[in-house]
Amino acid sequence: MSKKHIEECIRENLESYFKDLRGVEPTAMYEMILRVTERPLLEVVMKHAEGNQSRAAEWLGINRNTLRRKLLEHKLIK
Repeated sequence: MSKKHIEECIRENLESYFKDLRGVEPTAMYEMILRVTERPLLEVVMKHAEGNQSRAAEWLGINRNTLRRKLLEHKLIK
């Protein structure tokens, strides 16, 4: 799956989100999008990294300590 394909999936889902609002104006969309995408991103990357936090952090382009904090925030580790 290419970056372009991922962008198109996001675009389509955002269009669907606006349609579902039926004219109601959204609020705090940026935070909402980050919140609902971060957990599945972390879950999938950790799965493919076979639980290796150092490898997952490298793939994500973030510090391992940042990854660990995010995993704790999302209750993906104890």
